[in-house]
Amino acid sequence: MPTLRREYSFATQEAGLPSIANARELGGYVLPDGRRVRGGLLLRGGALAGASDEDIDLFRDKYRLVHNFDFRTEMELKTAPDREIEGADHIWLPAIDERTEALAGRSLPDEAYRNLPVWLVENSHNALVQDVAHHLYLDMVFNEYTQLQYAAFLQTLVSTTDGAVYWHCSQGKDRTGLASTFLLAALGADRELIMQDYLISYEFYKDLVESLYKKVSTEEERKVILTFIGVNAEYYGEMLDLVDKRYGSLMAYLKGPLCLTDGDIGTLRSRYLE
Repeated sequence: MPTLRREYSFATQEAGLPSIANARELGGYVLPDGRRVRGGLLLRGGALAGASDEDIDLFRDKYRLVHNFDFRTEMELKTAPDREIEGADHIWLPAIDERTEALAGRSLPDEAYRNLPVWLVENSHNALVQDVAHHLYLDMVFNEYTQLQYAAFLQTLVSTTDGAVYWHCSQGKDRTGLASTFLLAALGADRELIMQDYLISYEFYKDLVESLYKKVSTEEERKVILTFIGVNAEYYGEMLDLVDKRYGSLMAYLKGPLCLTDGDIGTLRSRYLE
């Protein structure tokens, strides 16, 4: 795995919500222009089904959470519904276009999500699974359905005037990571910071990734494990490269498919930067 810059790590970005997988915040990131992301407002992580009473209270009392964005599929939502947070609305924005994936024969079966580590060890040798892993990010960023979900996420942030927001998928790394990438880019982050934020998730899952590596034998199988359980910098970088190639820049992508205006970007920066 690439080395994180010393000033950014899971420990320095964590949100103090220990019962929630990979829970951390964007607050404290320093952007290229010298401004800093405000603390305590932009939180990301995993699903809230198993969140403790203490952490649910922290969302309400410490962060004054107003929005909980959920990027999971309908099956994930039904299997492990989020706990309710008083004062915060639950906004379901499924980031995976399940219908298109099913028609293309590229969707993982339901049993994969019920026990993903075990399923991956048994199926990471499969060429289709390897192909799905390789195109995981590409299939989302260039899918119109998915683009509309992230556009709705960003527009809701534009219209939010008070309190913190939290966004998540199941593990808080891929669908959640894309939301963070788009928001950080809108705030003025460069590619290095965007990649650092993405890579921090590996620190939370590295022990599991390394234990699963011992159960597979080829490099392609390890890439599947790394993508679905950890983070795959190679595949994420390919996605960012292709966005630049097709749209000219990540900012142009935000202003195109994700529908952000210059005014929207100004509003986000005014609210979330200091």
